[in-house]
Amino acid sequence: MFFNKKIIIIFLIIAIIAGLGLAVFLFCSNPKKQLELDFLNVEQGDAILIKTPYGQNILIDGGDGKEILRELPRELPFYDRAIDLMILTHPHDDHVGGLVKVLQRYRVKKILYTGVSHTSPTYLEWLNIIKRKNIPLTIIDRPQTITLGADLRLDILYPLESLLNKKMENLNNSSIVAKLIYQDQNFLFTGDLEEMEEQVLLEKNIDLRADILKIGHHGSDTSSSEKFLEAVKPSAAVISVGKDNDFGHPSLRVINRLERLGVKIYRTDLNGWIKINSNGKLNDIHSER
Repeated sequence: MFFNKKIIIIFLIIAIIAGLGLAVFLFCSNPKKQLELDFLNVEQGDAILIKTPYGQNILIDGGDGKEILRELPRELPFYDRAIDLMILTHPHDDHVGGLVKVLQRYRVKKILYTGVSHTSPTYLEWLNIIKRKNIPLTIIDRPQTITLGADLRLDILYPLESLLNKKMENLNNSSIVAKLIYQDQNFLFTGDLEEMEEQVLLEKNIDLRADILKIGHHGSDTSSSEKFLEAVKPSAAVISVGKDNDFGHPSLRVINRLERLGVKIYRTDLNGWIKINSNGKLNDIHSER
């Protein structure tokens, strides 16, 4: 009798383990087909968290470091401390500062940047932490495609050539420009790219069309030229900008350009964090307020 009970218990344990294994297999092989983009409210700076249908966490920029550690936990649970891909568009403090904080608190698996020359203490600290932690670091020196899933990819559109160790008068124009493509939906991220390099992209006849555009340089009138916006043809645009900032961002000229084109405008200074959920066909956009 004792042995019969023991055998039954063993079979029950095996059945439970097998059931859990099957559940994990089905979950992994049939991921939730939902893409989520969170434009974090880091005040005067950029920080975009992308959560893919395939379980990857991608972070583009991190603001100046004052807000990122308050914002990220709202979107990543305490047990999810991994950033699969970190992208630094360019090394100004309002983009790299928060990434220093993230490196200190999260497990970052891979990093993309241009390698452009800059000597700010914040940028150098970011590079030193990467070296100390031995995190794989990829230099973006040409357009390329990063496959994230069967129906999801990240196209790096700019820079067109290597900027490694290059000194640039305007670091904004070293910004990585990337387009995320999920089935029929396109999302364009422009860093702080300004009009001069927007024109280069236009002259190269690069396909810039996107449903959602992250406006360049926090809505400054040095970016988002009318021709560029006409080429992108966004239905909605997100401006990452601080409330009552000292730079006068976003420019009324840029707001007027977007309104003339019938683009729905979302702003982190007015809307707080902005969340976009996409099923690959349609986007659901909502904000904190």
